[in-house]
Parts: sequence; structure tokens; C-alpha cells
Amino acid sequence: MTLPETPLSPAGADRTFQVDLRGLVDLLSHHLYSSPRVYLRELLQNAVDALTARHGLEPAAPADAFGIRLYADGSVVRVEDDGVGLTEADVHTFLATIGRSSKRADGIAEQRADFIGQFGIGLLSCFLVADEIHVLSRSARTPGAPAVEWRGRGDGSYTVRTLPASARPQPGTTVTLTPRADAGEWTRPLQVQALARHFGSLLRHPVSFDGGTGGPGSAVNPEPAPWARTYPTPGARSRALAAYGEDVFGFTPLDTIELDLPAVGLKGIACVLPEAVPAGRRHGHRVHVKGMLLSEQAQEILPEWAFFVRCVVDAESLRPTASRESLYEDDTLAAVRDALAERLRAWIARTAASDPELLGRFLQAHHLAVKSLAVHDDEILRMLLPWLPFETTDGHATLDEFARTHRTVLVTSSVEEFRQVAAIASAAGLGVVNGGYTYDRELVHRLPEIRPEVSVADLDPATLTAHLDPVDRETELAAAAYLALARDALSVFDCDVALRTFQPASAPALLLDSREARHERTRSQLAREQQGGLWGDILGHLRQEAPRAQLILNQLNPLVRTAVTIDEPELARTSAEALYGQAAMLSRRPLRPAESSLINRSFLDLLAHALRKDS
Repeated sequence: MTLPETPLSPAGADRTFQVDLRGLVDLLSHHLYSSPRVYLRELLQNAVDALTARHGLEPAAPADAFGIRLYADGSVVRVEDDGVGLTEADVHTFLATIGRSSKRADGIAEQRADFIGQFGIGLLSCFLVADEIHVLSRSARTPGAPAVEWRGRGDGSYTVRTLPASARPQPGTTVTLTPRADAGEWTRPLQVQALARHFGSLLRHPVSFDGGTGGPGSAVNPEPAPWARTYPTPGARSRALAAYGEDVFGFTPLDTIELDLPAVGLKGIACVLPEAVPAGRRHGHRVHVKGMLLSEQAQEILPEWAFFVRCVVDAESLRPTASRESLYEDDTLAAVRDALAERLRAWIARTAASDPELLGRFLQAHHLAVKSLAVHDDEILRMLLPWLPFETTDGHATLDEFARTHRTVLVTSSVEEFRQVAAIASAAGLGVVNGGYTYDRELVHRLPEIRPEVSVADLDPATLTAHLDPVDRETELAAAAYLALARDALSVFDCDVALRTFQPASAPALLLDSREARHERTRSQLAREQQGGLWGDILGHLRQEAPRAQLILNQLNPLVRTAVTIDEPELARTSAEALYGQAAMLSRRPLRPAESSLINRSFLDLLAHALRKDS
């Protein structure tokens, strides 16, 4: 069989892209839009933009002269507006050309900032729930203009015809969808009404819904945004804003912060969460653009450190992305983010100055967020550092309280180091702060900037050892043999043994072993094991004199006083190992396998010795 020859186009001739509309709709549904429910938002957005253009033609018309009417009875979904409408030429140009938007037309290019949608693909979202879109429109730009009907189908075909003006007596547009059977989830009357309220509760034009029951339609947005209303008293306003925040987010705000940026037409509220949230967890915020809900998860509207609030805002000048489900990252958004951050800082400063009780509740819940802010913000540092809670040897206390009794503040570099020394340091009268938590060590070291009379230093084993009382020479000589056996038994852990007196007397031993010292000993051990190889040479050059751990035995403890008198070498070694194991467990750091084995072995050996003695 001979195939007919296909005529070739001239070399270099221009060609036109062929668009597979079904493939494009599938792309939109799975990659551009998050859910088929956005079809109603897109229809509302087109209607709102048409009303905006109509008000541009008739600026003297009252704000509520033109509106939007929704209808859904289970068999059809209809959205009707009193907007500017379309001519037959507009229909061919804008409805049948993917990506071309009437908001970019030459006649209204200067008004683009007044419109929500500017990408010319929104109507395609209707194909997510219907196979055919019916549009009936009449233009308000030309007096006596005829009505125009457009029918678009999912296979990419469409028809256009002109109808008498009586087919639509008033200017505007009606879009009718016949839902597919698999789209019932999104087109049932109650669902359409819920979606209309979800997306359009803050729209400035009146929107009504008719569920096909024969009764009067109900208002979708009966009241303006709560921050746009007038109230008899400031207290009534605060309560109304808090009630709105609770209705939107589902929690009673600790406080509400009004947000107002006239330069970009942004208004809204920030609701302070009443409970702490995990560090770094960023909540989504509700962002409306010109009244239309854009996103419930807009994290980019606030900086990362502001995870103690959730916001709902309505803005005029923020740019949505093509899907209109997030914000376009540009200089305007960056400026808005910085300005909102300043509003939150101002609220913290105002609360610190005028409402100590609210500040206390706020810091109790969100001290970690404030600490992260204070690290980089000198103003917040000066205002709030004395009031921030820290874990100390005096319990949980603010630095202001702690500095009143400790002019020298010592800070550990890790939580485990604080656990090792807390009881001993407290008994010795030392003021130690746990610097192992996020931001704490850095903030404590900045305390002298706020309280110049206070000095801050890192706590190291030598500092603590210097505050432990030495034993007298006779006691030291009497215990020398035991200490030698103990050092030999614990040499495998690079641990020295010393005898001191310290409180509390109930503590038999204290193990001083910093994380850095353990790392250095591990590096030295690896260097010894890898001698002669390239890796061993590298570790050898890095090796320093490895600091040894210290097991400090407490002469005030009865068990220790008995242990140092043991004259059986094996029993003495076992008791030293047991004291080391008990001190290691009290330090609350992870035990190495060799230490776990030592604890088990020493326990069994002591048990066996006790049983032999009883026999």
C-alpha cells in the first residue's frame, strides 16, 4: 500500500502550536490546581473582575449596585454577574484563546492592579467538574449590544452565536455548568454554598446563593470584614476580632494584633496562639487578595521566627501565582513580610511595657520563639532577655531573678553537662544556667549587655573542681592505695580518680566528663588504631593531649568512706567500677557499650561477694 505524500512546508515557515485541551485540563487538575473545588473560585474571580470593570465604566453607581448570584440544584451550577460583559469579538479573543486574559487588553491595561486574575486560564478549571461550559454575555461597553452565547467543550471545540438583546436584558455574564457524574462531591448545592462562603466571605461585592428550593437566596458575604466595621468601644472591637479569629482558626487567641499596611492596601489580624508549638514549625496563614481567598497555607507572608501567630489578611497589591493558590515572591511581598514583622515586634514591646500579666502568659507559651528573635534583634533582646525563663540551679527562673542572687553566672554548653553538675553546683553556691537548649547559651552570654554588673562565663570541670573542698593530708594518704587501684580499673575509660568533700553528702561520686573531651579521646583512639595509614596520619596531626574524665569521690558519703578502706584488691576494683557506673548513669548522657557492660559486671560481682560473705 502506497501512502500519499504529505506536502512539505517551505523551509523556515512559521507554524502554530497544536493544543490538546484534554491533556491541558489534566495538567491543570494534577499540577496547577490543588483540588477541583477551585472551579468555583475561578468563576467568582472572573465575576468580581467583571464587576470591577463595570464600576470603572460607571463610577457614580453605588458600591452594591452590581452583584453576583450563584445557583446550584444538583443538575446545574450557574454563576451570574452584573459585570462589564463581553462582545462577540471579546468571546473569540478571550474565551477561545488559552492564556489570553481580558485584564491584559489594551483598553484596560492601566487597570490591571484592580483585578484578581490576569493569566487567562481560569475558565479552563471548569473542565475539572464539567464537560461543557455555557457562557451567555452582553457587553455594557456598547449600548444596545446583542447577547453572545459561547459553548466550550472538553475536546477543544466551541461554538459562538449572536442572540437578540432580549436573551439577556441587562449587561453581564452567566456561566452555566452541567456537572459530570463523578463531580458530585464539588457541585452539590450545599457544597457549592460552602465553597462560595469559603472563597468569597470577604468579597466587597454582594454575593447571594440559591439552592433551588424556591425560597429567597441567602447572602454569602452579608457583612464586611471585621476590621472594616465600626464598633462602639475599643473593647467591643477587640472582642469581635478575637471571636473572628476563633471562628477562622478554631482556637481562642491569647491576643489579637491588628495589621494595617496602607501602602499595599493590607488589613487583617494576627492571632497569638495560646499554646507552644514545635520549634521551626510554620503555620499557614489565610491570605485574601481583594477579598478573594487565595490560600490558607501562605507561610511566606511572615518570617520564620513568627510561628507563634496565625494571620488572616486581605491585601490589594500582592500578586498571586498562576494557580492563584499562593503568592508570587517579589519585592512587594518581601516588603510586606518585613513590615508585618515590625508590627509583631511592636506588639511584643507594647505588651512588655503595659501588660506584664499578658507578657507572662505569652512568654510561658512562646519563650522559644522570642529567644530565636532576641538572638538577632537587639531591641527585643534589651526588652525581654531579663524576663525569659531558663533552667538554672535555682530551678526555672528568669535571668533577672537569677542575676539578683548570682553576680557571676556560669553556663554549660550542653544539657548533659548541666545534669552532671546541677546538684553539686547548687550545694556549692554556684549559679549555673543550662545552656544546652537552642539559643540559651548565646543569650546568657549577652546578659552583661543588659546587666553590666553581672559577669558570665562558661562552666568547665576545672571551675567546679576548684569549688570542691580537698580532704586533709592524712585522709588522702590513707586512701592512696584504693585511689591507685581505682585509677587502674578505670584507665580504660581515660578517667582519673580524686577524693574531695562536697554537698550533698548523699552523692557518693561526681563524674566530670565534657562532650568535647569525649570526642577528643575518641579521635585519639582512632589515631592509635589507624597508625601508618593516610587516615591515621590525618588524625595524628589533629590529635591533641586528650583531656581525661574525672571521677570525684565524696569523702562525706558513708559508702565512700567504707570503700576507701577495702583491702581486697579485686573488691576494691569492683567497688570503683560500680561508683563510676552509678555516676555515669546520674550524668544522664548516653552510655557507651563498654560502660553498660561494666555496670552489669560490677553489679553481679558485688552481688556474688555479698552472697559469699553471707554464706
